[in-house]
Amino acid sequence: MKNSTIKYATAAVLFGVLMACSTKKNSFINRNYHAVTTEYNVLYNGQIAFDKGVEDLKTTYKDNFWDILPVERMQDKEQGVLPGQTKNANFERAETKAVKAIQKHSMNIDGGEKNPQMDEAHLLLGKARYHDNRFLPALEAFNYILYKYPTSDKIFEAKVWREKTNIRLENNEQAIKNLKRLIADRKLKGQVQADANAILAQAYLNTHVKDTAIQKLKIARELTEHNEEKARYHFILGQLYESMGYQDSAFAAFQQVIDMKRKSPRRYVIWAHAKQAQQFDFKNGDTLAFMEKYNKLLEDRENRPYLDVINHQVALFYDKMKLPQKAKKYFNKSLRSPSQDSYLMASNYRNLATIHFDEAKYAAAGKYYDSTMLRLDNKSREFFTIKKKRENLVDVIKYENIIQVNDSILKVVAMSDNERKNFYEAHIAKLKIADEKRALEEAKRQEAQQQQTDNGVNLKDTGGVKGVRMEPSVMMPPSMDPNPVKPKSLAGNQSNFYFYNASTVAFGKTEFKKKWGNRTLKDNWRWASSQTKGEIKEATDENPETDVVKADENPDVKPEKPEYTAAFYLDQLPTDVKVLDSLARERNFAYFQLGTIYKEKFKEYELAASKLEKLLVSQPEERLVLPAKYNLYKIYEIINPAKATAMKQAIIADYPDSHYAQILSDPNSEIAKLQDSPEMVFSKLYKDYEKGNCHETLQQAETLLQTFAGDETAPKFEMLHAKITARLKGVAAYKKELEAIAYNYPNIEEGKKADEIVKNDIPKLEQAAFGVVPPMSWKIIFPIPYPNDKDPKVKALYDKLQKYLKERNSSLVTLSNDVYTMDKSFLVIHGLGSKEGAQSTISVLQEFKEYKIKDAAYVISNEDYKVVQIKKNLEEYLTTVK
Repeated sequence: MKNSTIKYATAAVLFGVLMACSTKKNSFINRNYHAVTTEYNVLYNGQIAFDKGVEDLKTTYKDNFWDILPVERMQDKEQGVLPGQTKNANFERAETKAVKAIQKHSMNIDGGEKNPQMDEAHLLLGKARYHDNRFLPALEAFNYILYKYPTSDKIFEAKVWREKTNIRLENNEQAIKNLKRLIADRKLKGQVQADANAILAQAYLNTHVKDTAIQKLKIARELTEHNEEKARYHFILGQLYESMGYQDSAFAAFQQVIDMKRKSPRRYVIWAHAKQAQQFDFKNGDTLAFMEKYNKLLEDRENRPYLDVINHQVALFYDKMKLPQKAKKYFNKSLRSPSQDSYLMASNYRNLATIHFDEAKYAAAGKYYDSTMLRLDNKSREFFTIKKKRENLVDVIKYENIIQVNDSILKVVAMSDNERKNFYEAHIAKLKIADEKRALEEAKRQEAQQQQTDNGVNLKDTGGVKGVRMEPSVMMPPSMDPNPVKPKSLAGNQSNFYFYNASTVAFGKTEFKKKWGNRTLKDNWRWASSQTKGEIKEATDENPETDVVKADENPDVKPEKPEYTAAFYLDQLPTDVKVLDSLARERNFAYFQLGTIYKEKFKEYELAASKLEKLLVSQPEERLVLPAKYNLYKIYEIINPAKATAMKQAIIADYPDSHYAQILSDPNSEIAKLQDSPEMVFSKLYKDYEKGNCHETLQQAETLLQTFAGDETAPKFEMLHAKITARLKGVAAYKKELEAIAYNYPNIEEGKKADEIVKNDIPKLEQAAFGVVPPMSWKIIFPIPYPNDKDPKVKALYDKLQKYLKERNSSLVTLSNDVYTMDKSFLVIHGLGSKEGAQSTISVLQEFKEYKIKDAAYVISNEDYKVVQIKKNLEEYLTTVK
């Protein structure tokens, strides 16, 4: 009977549970069953996953303290993930649980939801999607709550989250409107009210209304229940005050972060100190108190993860105090500290570059600028600014190196024999000291490394008690021990005996071999004279046991290094006058280029003046003297008016007919106006060149190169000069001028273009040869002298050819006067269809009584004519092809 009762009761319970599992029946049991199951099972686990995801986000999110922090942290949208995956597994799990709760426990009966937990399920679903950067699906979930559950106790939270989503979708104006209305209803309470004001502040920040953002952020700061958020809001307020120029308010806001102490995350505290340091008055402030504060921060063990920030601020302090050596020390310390802040590292490298540039260490500055650009956003304005500085430094580094090398060579060459010898002996003495220092440091390093090895073995082998280490000087190879003790196992013995340590034995063998070579065991083994002929063999890998190195009578005496003799350096000095003159010209041009670069690009007038002054006392080429003096005049106008007046008078007196003298004599003259726009002169000259006036424009270009030497337009005139040279002198001369332009102006447009032509076009022109391309048409050329505009013979020839073409009455056959070389031109008949036809034309011109032309005429294909013009090799064509 009892068993039957239990059986029926169990069946009834099972039936009740099955009936309660139904989501289609609206009963008390069903509603509460699904509500309880949803709240304490599925949603509970989902909420735990969501909370963990938010906490992980707070710890992993990398704040950019160089910009105003966002109120809310989000995952990086650009973080790469595979299709179908989320960036944070916790948010994925939260979404999965929310979906499961909706699918299995939703009781949508007669158009209404009977499970009271479904609003929370949809809220969790929307929040999980929101934090996964899927804003449109999140918005759908929040709108579903507002539509389906208007009486839910989560309705205000859902409204706040909806506006957060609108802000993420850049609907800032709509979000501001809705949030203002929501806050004005005064129905928000607690953390929801704090979140509403915080996100409203973010919307105002997005629309650049900072004063209202500050007001709302203050309210959020007072209402929030989380200390981490309170510290963050304090910090953002400080940043906003700082951006608006309210330095005192900003300092107070950052101080509030610091006063929170352990209630605030350490990163906010450290950066609050850094922000306050940026406002320090370096002229009137208490520098001792400043350094005392930062020394305490450096010594605090809790600040070890932030040593990069603290050392950076100390370095900036010393930099502002004009103590560059200490600044470099702390910038380097900041770089050596572990850091994930790319911009902080870029700032360290940029500041180090600036310090090295100010110290005229341009090569080092260039390397630091390279490191800076590696850590900057390559689309940022600062990146392009640094890039431009780095490009300008290319020329500076090149010319400074030229000056340093050439000056040192010329200086030594100018010395007497005794002075040279003394100079190099002093250099050798310094070199020996440096080598001895390096050798000593290397020996100490090896000894320390060996000590560590021995201590490690001794501690292991003696149960933690250090043994006595034998010095290398008393180590003996195993072959010299008459009664060696054979250990059971080198790895497992418990003795500190020297020969039981395999690494120590190997070290001893190496040291012995370095000093003595391979020696056999016998009396007087140290003496090289005691070795037999059979013992002195060349060392080989196949016979290591019997190999013996050759040794001198005194093995301690080593041959002197060539670098330790004065002859080593004296033999390398150039003696050829042409080489020395070339070095001097190259150095002088480098002085001129550096002077103009420092003046125009870096505005370093003192430095520019020093370079140009050195140029003028170095006996430069005449073409550099006048532009150097004029540039010095322009510099002196800024830094020394008295010198400017003297230089002006010197230019007018020494070069009265020059372009610069005319400018200085009459600043209102037409030629003076060209100083500001020399492009006008270039434009006119280029038009003349295009008209074919090559000989005239060549002379003008050479004159203007002297006139505008040192001007920004000088490379343009040099490129035009190269083009005219190509027309008159051929590809070889063209290549030579282009190479000079590419060398002198490597970082400007003309220099780069010249280099490109030399690399890509010149080889093709040099490969041009006769007969390579099949002829398509033919020409007849009549070589004539240049100039020929007043030559009666040339005029008569031209008139006869014109008469012939007119009588032939063909629009395809034309006549031209083509430039060839400096002293020769061609009258050319173009458009002949065949070689035979061209030869027939020559016969007509020579034999018919109307023409009777006696001048030399040659038939040439259109393709070979191009080769003749490129290489200026008509004689070669006449001897090989014709």
